[in-house]
Amino acid sequence: MKDFQTNTAPKEISETGLDTHFLIGLIAKIMNEGGTMVAAQIAGIVKLSPILVRQILNKMQELHLIEARGLESQDIKSDIRYALTDRGKKEAYEALLMSKYVGPAPVTLEAFWAQIKDQTIKHEVIHREELERGLSHLVLPDGMINQLGPAVNSGRSVLLYGEAGNGKTSIAEALGKVFSQQIFVPHAFIVGSQVIRFFDETLHDEVDEDEAEKRARDQRWVKIERPVVVTGGELTLDMLDLQFDEHSRLYEAPMHLKALGGVFVIDDFGRQRSSPTEILNRWIVPLESHFDIMSLHTGQKFRVPFDQLVMFSTNTLPEDLADDASLRRIHFKIFVPSPTREDYLHIFSNLAKVRGLDFDGAVLGRFFDSHYKKRNVVPSGAHPGFLIDHVKALAAFLGQPAELSEDFLDVAWKNVAVARRKRKITDLSL
Repeated sequence: MKDFQTNTAPKEISETGLDTHFLIGLIAKIMNEGGTMVAAQIAGIVKLSPILVRQILNKMQELHLIEARGLESQDIKSDIRYALTDRGKKEAYEALLMSKYVGPAPVTLEAFWAQIKDQTIKHEVIHREELERGLSHLVLPDGMINQLGPAVNSGRSVLLYGEAGNGKTSIAEALGKVFSQQIFVPHAFIVGSQVIRFFDETLHDEVDEDEAEKRARDQRWVKIERPVVVTGGELTLDMLDLQFDEHSRLYEAPMHLKALGGVFVIDDFGRQRSSPTEILNRWIVPLESHFDIMSLHTGQKFRVPFDQLVMFSTNTLPEDLADDASLRRIHFKIFVPSPTREDYLHIFSNLAKVRGLDFDGAVLGRFFDSHYKKRNVVPSGAHPGFLIDHVKALAAFLGQPAELSEDFLDVAWKNVAVARRKRKITDLSL
């Protein structure tokens, strides 16, 4: 497994790629909030080394923006405490008018591009054994692994389609976790004078690191697992643009950008307020050219990398989603069928074991034949879980042990929506 790296910790201001005046403004804002501070405290927030922070503090002293307030303790080796002067407070105020961003120093757009390119998802090849292991908790139809493998390794776009409840979303999320490489993303990056926040602890899983190694590298970057970002019917076109807060003048990277180097799953594709064609048209350039175009509120446009496996999941026939020209933007189209009798019983028995219910395979087999086969009802991979939930609820109400008996299953069946009696979505490749 390739071990991706970032640059070593910058020792000079010039090595950060950032303007000195910007760094002074950032530290002034930090000190405006923190009051009297030492270099190490500031370094912990700005994610630059204490040595480099002291260089900036020296420049701020020369400009009469800060003043020394003595040592942190009586130990002569302790750090000097600094506080903003009136001139420094004015500097902080002016910097806050530009942006209320206070936090780690950003990386440059050029550095952002270089890092994403170095750790592209296409560098990680998933072999059959790894894919089988990563999907081992799912009951998949024969041949599905052979279809999913090339799609995953393409690092392109994939459409999973089929009846509701057959595990499309579970497959998509599990595929994201098959990747084992760890990558780096920035806390934030800068375009012109505008800082764009990137690292998101709700979406990115930070990796524990050796402290010595972490100190040696540029800590403006965060080491994470390849991300898996899932969105659904709530997705709108404006969510694919930079999010700008007029009051704070802060930018937040859109969710698909935060999925860089990983997997972006669009669940319930076709149920968004924007049509599938509009969403695919928005992504014509990213899907084909591997970059996206973002716009600042000033009107300035810039390119960002688009390097991720995009997975669409839908209960709708592809031909009902969009026209052929739009669908051609999606490189792989994989049908996820409803479970066979054997697969259905396998799912049911697995869930029963997990939830601690005794079961008789013969009883489940008779239940399938009488409620699905005889009534021409399309089985769903989600039904066993629903049925078990209802059986447990009924048993609790009656004060009886929960068991998958024919009587309990018959009552539970009445609560399961089974409106579709004929298969509506079929494999387009047949």
